[in-house]
Amino acid sequence: MTIFFFVLKRNVRNLSNLLFLTVFPIAAIFLPNSPEGWMWFPVGYQYFGILILFVGIRLTSLMVEDRQKGVIKRLAVAPVSHFQYLWQNLLAYSLILVLQCIIVVAGGYLYGHELYQPMYVLVLFILFSFVSLSMALAWNSLYRSKESAFLVYMAAVMLMSLLGGLIVPVEMLPTFLQRLSMLLPVHWLAEGLGWIAIGDESISHFLFIGGIMVLYTFLFLVIGSMRRIH
Repeated sequence: MTIFFFVLKRNVRNLSNLLFLTVFPIAAIFLPNSPEGWMWFPVGYQYFGILILFVGIRLTSLMVEDRQKGVIKRLAVAPVSHFQYLWQNLLAYSLILVLQCIIVVAGGYLYGHELYQPMYVLVLFILFSFVSLSMALAWNSLYRSKESAFLVYMAAVMLMSLLGGLIVPVEMLPTFLQRLSMLLPVHWLAEGLGWIAIGDESISHFLFIGGIMVLYTFLFLVIGSMRRIH
């Protein structure tokens, strides 16, 4: 578990990472309700999903940095396999994101926000965090520069959030875009938040949403780990 603890320390020592990991999530707790009225949750909780995507790419970009510095090549002669390097990094990132989710949900509950069913909200955000990490891993496997990967991903995140229902209601989009949005993981986060708020369908619908997120997680993990980072 040496790599695991090193990754945790590495993220804590980075000032810009600390902003993503602490200040921004805490700020999300104190954002007010949406003035438009279409968001069931306070604005911060709607946009927290977008922040999770940014944190995911921010964390996994450190693996691209390792590639640029030749760390991955040195693993070939070290008593650490590529698989060990990969899962210990992902485990550390997962722990960070899970703690973030706990802070945001618990903080909002104590602050007095209407979260309807806080435990379901927490489970939904944690599942989406795993999707975010695996998707960022797959994305970074396509790039050799962490700066290029991050900049392009930022644009992709905003587009996914727009089409997925986190920025505007999906119902406002043309029919073909509404169908297209169902292919995006962000859509299922918005769908899950809607189910928690309305609660007019059985628990099986929430389990279906969770199952979709688990499938996305495994799909992106396979894509991201198939290509060794040389």
